[in-house]
Amino acid sequence: MMEADHAVLYVGRRATLRYVSLCLALFHSGYDKVKIKARGNKIPKAIEIVERIRKHFMRNVVIEDVEIGSDIIISRGGVPRRVSTIAITLSQGGGS
Repeated sequence: MMEADHAVLYVGRRATLRYVSLCLALFHSGYDKVKIKARGNKIPKAIEIVERIRKHFMRNVVIEDVEIGSDIIISRGGVPRRVSTIAITLSQGGGS
């Protein structure tokens, strides 16, 4: 998905490498920034995606910003509960 000047990738149930390849495709298609968003128990997967990109595929990618917060969602029983969120913004740096 695309916001104003960068692409946004929402982490869900798919395999980690699928998100890594999607993020790489976004960078190679011309985006300078990609924001990876996750909430709840998908936060560790978002961090793993970022680290795999930085350590194994694109060493020139840097973490530009990390936003943490929480959302209130309504559970199936109708009870509101707080869920942690994270948004990690990656940008392509110079060099290799």
